[in-house]
Amino acid sequence: MQTLPKSQLLRFVEQAFHLAQRAVSRYSSKFSKQRYTLHQHIVLLCLKVRKNTTYRTLLDELIEMPRIRSAINLTELPAPSTLCKAFDRLDMAVWRVLLNLSVSLLPTNGVAGIDASGFDRSHASKHYTKRAKLTIQQLKVTLLVDTRANAILDLHITTTRKHDTQIAPSLINRNASEVEVLLGDKGYDDQQIREMARENLIRPLIKHREFSSLQKAWNARLDTELYGQRSQSETVNSRIKRKYGAFVRSRHWWKQFRELALACIVHNLDRTL
Repeated sequence: MQTLPKSQLLRFVEQAFHLAQRAVSRYSSKFSKQRYTLHQHIVLLCLKVRKNTTYRTLLDELIEMPRIRSAINLTELPAPSTLCKAFDRLDMAVWRVLLNLSVSLLPTNGVAGIDASGFDRSHASKHYTKRAKLTIQQLKVTLLVDTRANAILDLHITTTRKHDTQIAPSLINRNASEVEVLLGDKGYDDQQIREMARENLIRPLIKHREFSSLQKAWNARLDTELYGQRSQSETVNSRIKRKYGAFVRSRHWWKQFRELALACIVHNLDRTL
């Protein structure tokens, strides 16, 4: 009987499993029951996001996926609550380490675009938000995207209406060694951002808001071919929403942050395929 080739899904699982082995230890502590490993939990969580499904549906489908289960040495399926608790235990720091490792798998070129987008918190109760006088029902997600590989280098998430110029500095400082050119629209037009980028040996290529003829002249002299690559950031934002959902399923803000970081990791792993 002819051996079947590896599917994209199987290669994705193998890549995620290898990444998890590099990022975390086998078990969370010495008191662990050692029934399932952290590596298996991470792969199953990545698989849930990639398939844009629920815990129960994923585990039901895994019954008919012996090659997937074999790739991560999964002899028995966990309960949905087991995966949910594993997601709660894994800190944001772990997901950031996994994000950095996933970037290392892709051929980046140092030219990065920065752009923000909104994700709905769809499961928030309308009655609760009215009683609590909550007006912000979206998360603002800012992505730093490499224009060559469309890899997500870093992300910033906030529940407030923080301006783009207040968000960019933290992304610049965290990724100074990976970025050589920073592309941004007029929302990032701020002298402090330009100075911070130059201090970190980054060339800021950000359009000026045109309040004078001098600013119009600066925009006219902009390297349009290089600046045109900024649209890759918008492409990645759109791709994440189309493939993995334009909303977050979790109810707590800290779980929503982790969910979006996990979506970025899955996007990078998909790009490696």
